[in-house]
Amino acid sequence: MLSKNNIKYITALSMKKRRDAERLFVAEGEKLVDELLEHFQCELLVATDDYLSGKTVVRSNTIIKANAEELKKITQLKTPASVIGVFKQPEYTFEPDVLDTNLVIALDDIQDPGNLGTIIRIADWFGINNIICSPHSADVYNSKTIQATMGAIARVRTHYMELTPLLQHCKKKNIPLYGTFLDGKNIYTDTLTPNGLIIMGNEGKGISTELQPLISHRLFIPNFPINAKTSESLNVAVATAITCSEFRRRMF
Repeated sequence: MLSKNNIKYITALSMKKRRDAERLFVAEGEKLVDELLEHFQCELLVATDDYLSGKTVVRSNTIIKANAEELKKITQLKTPASVIGVFKQPEYTFEPDVLDTNLVIALDDIQDPGNLGTIIRIADWFGINNIICSPHSADVYNSKTIQATMGAIARVRTHYMELTPLLQHCKKKNIPLYGTFLDGKNIYTDTLTPNGLIIMGNEGKGISTELQPLISHRLFIPNFPINAKTSESLNVAVATAITCSEFRRRMF
């Protein structure tokens, strides 16, 4: 049975301050939770009989059976799932040397948790294993972010750090620094490399003025037909998908 303390404990994790203090995050839904159980330590699992009856082994420190009405009290979704898991946040260390041979995405103050989660999913699809977020970017452990990753968070490592020192380090080592701009070079004709840092900017402001001078390759995603009247810019997650796709296409 789900106690009042359990309800209070789980619902409190909707707040970033509490997630940071406890080093925990919440995931909901059978497919997502099943995938995360294979990669992260599960502290608490709240699930229906139907979910648990189909499992031979569930790796969780604590398992509580609950019915649909009880799950409604702790869900952050419109429709409660059959299982909710509380997981330990992983601890990662970013090694800049990975940029010598790999692509890495850097996010400059991305604010929407859904965008962040989608970008993590995009990175997973295109084999990019590390994402760097500026300190004021959306929280990767926000429930909306976790749900939007569709499990990709298990394979893509997300780090938070100041971007300026990282870009300065890359510039000293002649590591390519890519960014998308309205006045950049056509991404489909410009030279792209199999390694480097791809910087994607804030939803409203784009890449910050502090970072712009450090970017060595300014790219532009052209619309079609050229110069046709369209929306002012692409959604940042969509732009990230197009950019990553073109980088990977060059490798075939």
